[in-house]
Amino acid sequence: MAHVALRIGVDVGGTNTDGVLLDPAATGSLNRGILAHHKAPTTPDPCDGIETCIRKLLEDAHIEATQVTSLAIGTTHFINAVIEKNPARLVPVAVIRLCGPFAREQYPGIDWPQDLASIICAHCGFVDGGLEIDGDIIRELVEEQIAEECTLIRQKGIKSIVVNGIFSPADIVECQEERVGDWIKKYYPEAEVVLSKHVANLGFLERENAAILNASIMPFARATIASFERAARSLKLTCPVFLTQNDGTLLPAHRAASVPIRTFNSGPTNSMSGAAFLVRHELGLARRAMLVIDIGGTSTDIGMLLPSGLPRQAAAITDIVGIRMNFSCPDVRSIGLGGGSIVRRSEKMTIGPDSVGLRIQTAALIFGGDTPTATDYAVAASTAELHIGNPARVPADLRVHADEYRAVLHEMLEGIIDRMKTNAEDIDLLLVGGGALLVEDGTKLKGTSNVIKPKYSSVANAIGAAIARVSGTVDTVRTTAEKTTKEVLDEVSLLAVTRAVENGAEHTTIELAEIDVIPVQYVANKARFIVKAIGDFDFSRPPPAALDDPGFDRVGDLVAQLVSQRSVLPAPPPPPPTLSELESYRPNVSPAREWRLSERDLEWFSIGCYILGAGGGGSPYAEFVRVRELMRKGSIVRVVSVDDLADGARVGGGCGMGSPAVVIEKLAGDQMMDSQRAVWDVVGGKPDAMIGLEVGGMNGLQAFLLGASANMDVPVVDGDFMGRAYPLMWQVTPVIMGGEHAHALPNALADGNGNVLVMTGATPERMVERTFRAALAEMGSAVGYAKAAYLGRDVKSWAVKHTVSLAWRVGRAVALCRARSDLDAVADVIIDAVGGPETARVLFRGKIVAVERKLVKGHLYGEVSIANADGSCLTIPFKNENLVARRVGPEGVEVLATVPDLISVNDAASGEALGTSDYRYGLHVFVLGIATSDKWTRPRGIQIGGPRAFGLDIEYKPLGVFLPPRSVIDEYAPII
Repeated sequence: MAHVALRIGVDVGGTNTDGVLLDPAATGSLNRGILAHHKAPTTPDPCDGIETCIRKLLEDAHIEATQVTSLAIGTTHFINAVIEKNPARLVPVAVIRLCGPFAREQYPGIDWPQDLASIICAHCGFVDGGLEIDGDIIRELVEEQIAEECTLIRQKGIKSIVVNGIFSPADIVECQEERVGDWIKKYYPEAEVVLSKHVANLGFLERENAAILNASIMPFARATIASFERAARSLKLTCPVFLTQNDGTLLPAHRAASVPIRTFNSGPTNSMSGAAFLVRHELGLARRAMLVIDIGGTSTDIGMLLPSGLPRQAAAITDIVGIRMNFSCPDVRSIGLGGGSIVRRSEKMTIGPDSVGLRIQTAALIFGGDTPTATDYAVAASTAELHIGNPARVPADLRVHADEYRAVLHEMLEGIIDRMKTNAEDIDLLLVGGGALLVEDGTKLKGTSNVIKPKYSSVANAIGAAIARVSGTVDTVRTTAEKTTKEVLDEVSLLAVTRAVENGAEHTTIELAEIDVIPVQYVANKARFIVKAIGDFDFSRPPPAALDDPGFDRVGDLVAQLVSQRSVLPAPPPPPPTLSELESYRPNVSPAREWRLSERDLEWFSIGCYILGAGGGGSPYAEFVRVRELMRKGSIVRVVSVDDLADGARVGGGCGMGSPAVVIEKLAGDQMMDSQRAVWDVVGGKPDAMIGLEVGGMNGLQAFLLGASANMDVPVVDGDFMGRAYPLMWQVTPVIMGGEHAHALPNALADGNGNVLVMTGATPERMVERTFRAALAEMGSAVGYAKAAYLGRDVKSWAVKHTVSLAWRVGRAVALCRARSDLDAVADVIIDAVGGPETARVLFRGKIVAVERKLVKGHLYGEVSIANADGSCLTIPFKNENLVARRVGPEGVEVLATVPDLISVNDAASGEALGTSDYRYGLHVFVLGIATSDKWTRPRGIQIGGPRAFGLDIEYKPLGVFLPPRSVIDEYAPII
């Protein structure tokens, strides 16, 4: 039988290399178009295993190599090099930041594991450049600065350089990164240059992290991918070679060699896509979501396939080996269950998490070994004959405990199924992977409507590679001043389609898979547009030229060279704290009742800040990193009780003002301290202490940043003036308690670029707000704001007390849940931390099904809809912060909570808070309602911060009883 346009998919795992030969014209047949499949052990040099696998496929199917039109390869080699922190496969990297006076404190690798940073992060140069969000230039590029940096980098022997500019993904006019890249080639021709905008999207630190890792792995990736192509050519294949991406689409080999980081998590994606392909004809699942469980030799991965056929993606920020990045990765959870998992019997049977792994064919009982594994028990418990090893070697006592084995296995699988589902409705489950044999055919698992183990399930990952499509993605900020949002969206969508075509897609097959439009707060006529287009590969095109030979016959030659270049290997990192260490941890409170924060305290406080932000305030992460770096350089963060303030003490205040969309790109310069200095110059001296104006979000850490700085070195008061986050500066307790007149004058703004505005007089506090908001857009939409000192007696009366303690307790509760691997309980532990069920409760659980956003006078207005299995839906309108939670069900509409009570939406997968700008379709969340401070529930507080203050014709009804937070200082201060 003659075949044309055949595809080969290969997945190179740590244990096995799987391959399939597929006829896409016969996918409706009984064999799904699969002409041959093969599974073999992965070889030390992966191209050997690939070559052997492909040769076997062609021989078994009696196919000529010329009939193959594409070869798609998924591999874990690149991410494994990072996970293993392998200095033989990672090269040192220099970074050139185009940032002007900004982004200098948070240097590259500041939040990395130290051992990995010591291998990779070798140099950073801060130079002029960068853009404001409106496209204005922060500082003009200076060619001489780039020439000087190239000289320094060459002297250090570094050949990989990352260029990262502020707002570079939105830079389509100045092309600053491209110009600097050209200059580097001019002054250092031997250098490899990676432009951050080609690697990841908006989010300065996260994009830079991805670009650095990408640059570090590039030499190894190029040599590896070139070896893949050589293996294909040695078999007379003339087709293009692709690598599979994290989102389930394809990259041509020459592109993948430039952005290998996009292939890091392609394995789970391939398995999910392959599983859906195997069953979609029988079950009609092409437009339905389904779960996929991939059981390997050591672990089990579970993910969710969306109706689009693409895997559900994880939250916007991805963490790999402790490094935060913002490229797309599938939302996959894992447990230590696989064919090689060791089974133990004592009081209760356990399976894993340790495994014999690659040694299964010598260690397992059925292969003559002496270690009972899950595979041994599967053979013993099966009612059908399993052709694995020698079943006669299975001891009789294993068969006696077969029922217990099934019960433990099912409990493990049902637990992870329940955690991955977005609602209580039963869902179809597909079992794939070599370890799928652990689960007998016909097994029923709670939470599933069907448990399906399709034919060819053991090579589903290779099938997913073979059927993968091509994508093009655009993530940019554009103006909507002269065109409607729809017109701009159409332009961005066309650009995404163009990129998909450039990547090899056939134009007529392209469809838009993802669309999101997010207005930018405090910036007129600006929005962030995110569009992904996907389509089938156009096989009519001639294949691209093969990669240039990097000069090594084998990948091992490159590895040997990189090893020889390493004079000193990094020291291993300290072990992470144990659960018992976290549970027994006590904060450092002195006899003088001064709490000196540790890094652990700071991390817990930061987590709690975002949860208390009620959707607003922006992520505290960047400020957390800045304060932690101050601490590592010797600064001390001190917290004192609000109750211990002297009546005449001068307590200063400060915060950041601006758009979160700006802050994630334009990392802070010295604007906070510049604004403080402007105030001190007027009042004649610095304050005795600092207090946060709001505890919610990133501003919760500004008082720490200021108090711990060398210029101030003053303690921070355990309290704030909101007890949450609010969108307006006059929505504070001093206005409730002390009147509407302007407090703590003078006030000052500074943009960090040399521009300072001081307001020495004002009538109501609202006038300060209106004046500074008008200046904000002209000062870059991200500024530092300072107030002169409040008196201690007023702070004791006006502040929401002990909110530093409260945020610390909330963050500690979340951290302990993570350490216990019990995120299912995270909502309950947060409730306990804020006062118990009388103070807080879970309002809703479900997944985000719709988000609408618009910008009004700089504030992000919108509504998020969350649905669950019983058919009800929770809608939350927001103005920067969440305003009201309405449950819509068969019985009608019920208001569950309103401002000033806190409504916090949290990611169910991590326990982390989601800001209103983080909301996106498909995220599984839980919504908490938390009773607000009693200062807000008095009539004046409800007038300023209640529903009608936001134009909502709703009567405020308290969600619960406010319980004043317990002071950490009171609890842990030594008794003298």
